[in-house]
Amino acid sequence: MTEHKQQRLREILALAPVVPVVVVDDLTHAVPMARALVAGGLPAIEVTLRTPVALAAISAIAGEVEGAVVGVGTVLDAEQLAVARRAGAHFAVSPGVSPKLLDAAADDPLPLLPGAATASEAMHLLERGYGLQKFFPAVPAGGVKLLSAWASPLPQIRFCPTGGISLSTAPEFLALPNVVCVGGSWLTPKERLATGDWAGIETLARAANALRA
Repeated sequence: MTEHKQQRLREILALAPVVPVVVVDDLTHAVPMARALVAGGLPAIEVTLRTPVALAAISAIAGEVEGAVVGVGTVLDAEQLAVARRAGAHFAVSPGVSPKLLDAAADDPLPLLPGAATASEAMHLLERGYGLQKFFPAVPAGGVKLLSAWASPLPQIRFCPTGGISLSTAPEFLALPNVVCVGGSWLTPKERLATGDWAGIETLARAANALRA
């Protein structure tokens, strides 16, 4: 089951060079925001569990946005994993790991992208069958230099670095052999959400999608 979930996660992360990491404060923003991201070429969208409307946003995107592959971020425990799956999430992302979360993920059909910030954490996750991992917080934890150093001793692992990455620095990460995509929070600026500038968000998404060209 783990290998099946890893394969599904591999397919999701390969959809685009950037996975938008979004915080939804206003539920009415969820659907038009997601449509703009998908139109810009970024179908995999991570909605973080940082607001009271996050689960409702996931449900709305899953049900109303054609082409969107919505995931849940900031998953910390088994309950959050389960409720996100019921809300319609296609994948889950955690900032780190805990034994209880890994045990729950092993029994849950939802693919999990667990977080690692050290070689020891990455090795532990690899032992549990996770060849795909989130590197978080990417820039504060060591950025491109650290990931580059891991490429040789940990060739089995592919990372989605997230945290502190921008449009201008993303290419440095994407050029690494052990990076499958990056997570980006720059795609949905608060000011664009506040004004409903969905065309502006689509433009940002197109620029991010072009990083793979």
